[in-house]
Amino acid sequence: MRSTMMDDSLNLNQILRRAETLHSDVSITSRKPSGELHEYRYGDMAKRARRLSRALIAAGINPGDRVATLMWNHYAHLEAYFGIPAAGGVLHTLNLRLHADDIGWIAKHAEDRFLIVDDVLLPLLNDFKDQIDFEKIIVFHFDDTQPLSNEYESYESFLNSAPEAVEYPDVAETDACGMCYTSGTTGRPKGVVYSQRSSVLHAMGFALPDAGNLSMRDSVMPVVPMFHAMAWGLPYAATMVGAKQALPGMQLDALNLLDLADRCNVSFAAGVPTIWMRVVEELEQDASRWTLRSGLRLFVGGSATPTALIRRLDQFDIDLQAVWGMTETSPIGSVSQLRPELDNSDDETRYAHRAKAGLPLPLVDIRHVNDEGEVLPWDGKSVGELQCRGPWITGAYYLRDDTGSDFTDDGWFVTGDVVTIASNGYISITDRAKDLIKSGGEWISSVELENALMGIEGVAEAAVISVPHPKWMERPLALVVTADGATLAKQDLAKEIESRFAKWWLPEDYVFIDEIPKTSTGKFMKRALREQYADYCE
Repeated sequence: MRSTMMDDSLNLNQILRRAETLHSDVSITSRKPSGELHEYRYGDMAKRARRLSRALIAAGINPGDRVATLMWNHYAHLEAYFGIPAAGGVLHTLNLRLHADDIGWIAKHAEDRFLIVDDVLLPLLNDFKDQIDFEKIIVFHFDDTQPLSNEYESYESFLNSAPEAVEYPDVAETDACGMCYTSGTTGRPKGVVYSQRSSVLHAMGFALPDAGNLSMRDSVMPVVPMFHAMAWGLPYAATMVGAKQALPGMQLDALNLLDLADRCNVSFAAGVPTIWMRVVEELEQDASRWTLRSGLRLFVGGSATPTALIRRLDQFDIDLQAVWGMTETSPIGSVSQLRPELDNSDDETRYAHRAKAGLPLPLVDIRHVNDEGEVLPWDGKSVGELQCRGPWITGAYYLRDDTGSDFTDDGWFVTGDVVTIASNGYISITDRAKDLIKSGGEWISSVELENALMGIEGVAEAAVISVPHPKWMERPLALVVTADGATLAKQDLAKEIESRFAKWWLPEDYVFIDEIPKTSTGKFMKRALREQYADYCE
């Protein structure tokens, strides 16, 4: 028996149309590199997003073609989030924090056809553009007084070239609308392709009361970058509910964020722990400088959430909520929201639960398994690797056939996080399955750094471990064994590594040791090293 319901496709055009129809006068504020604020409305954004889509169609974009963006968080990037999918294209956000060689490899692997880039990021583009032949490079000008090379087209000129009428493609809910690559922590980055349907469902899940609890009464500030992991889905969720948006641009320091939160009466923001650590430090020095909205809610993810940070922010009536997710999960998979039975528990219990990865969102199934693949009980004690599945969880990687260990035979995604799950559903992440380092919310591969170090003449062995850091949560520390008869200095190692990796990947220090402890099978005993050097950055 079939239902009597309309078979209406879920797509991002519905979100854009709703924002334009119901919330056309709601403000979207962006900070320019100069510090000035740009303000317009959802009505303006929708019109410009459609002009972008018409210009892309007129330029010959075909359904499924990738349009890359290399942009900070601002209004034109938001236009791209909607305009590119409306044209049938796939928005591919390039992570500007990666090394230029990695960005070039990713753009080539994704077969990006067009690129939209901020003028302030043209120097970065110059470092990798020879790796890929973009058919068209469109430059968004913050400062339109600067001359533009003939090989580029200005964003405004491109929008102005849009015809008044084009034949829009039919967009199915299963069509791709977005694309993002992982940080390449175990080998080359892996591409995740989001569908219209998955993006709409994720936005709805994000906005639920026990998740982001977003509504038209909110003013949202996505500090998490729009160039990575789709800004945690905030551009779509905030637009869907008609919330005001405050986009911080490239000024992510605490003073500018607090100023923007004050000016725009921000009620919800999202970012990694290091961002909120810097914010609370400024508040503790002089909170009277800003008038923040009562009950300001912050999402924090990307690495473990210190309970002390939650407590410190509580003093300023700021509610910090831990979330868990990955590029592969669109990315929000769970949110730490207190269950009602915990309302009368003691402070320690409540803070402990607030720091957990939280409860899975509706439609997201979770389980954890041991090394033998056995599903473990939700008893809060059994430790296993977290697996998940759901309508906004990826079921494969783009053009990769070497990812068998990332997915189970019965259709679950293997996250690589080692967890316990309590009987009431709370997820506690205890470690990573692999020895990865998360610094400032971004993953760093210890294996890649080790391989590079051991390729340097005079290095016999090298292990890179994570050590706690007061600002960045974790930083890589390189432990090096020199070959017999070799003489090496720290600057020799640093010079070689600096030429091959992004700045934030560089080890905090290089420590020469006599030998690296190993297991019976010859693997590095990194846990022992982490314990030995746990206080290195204090």
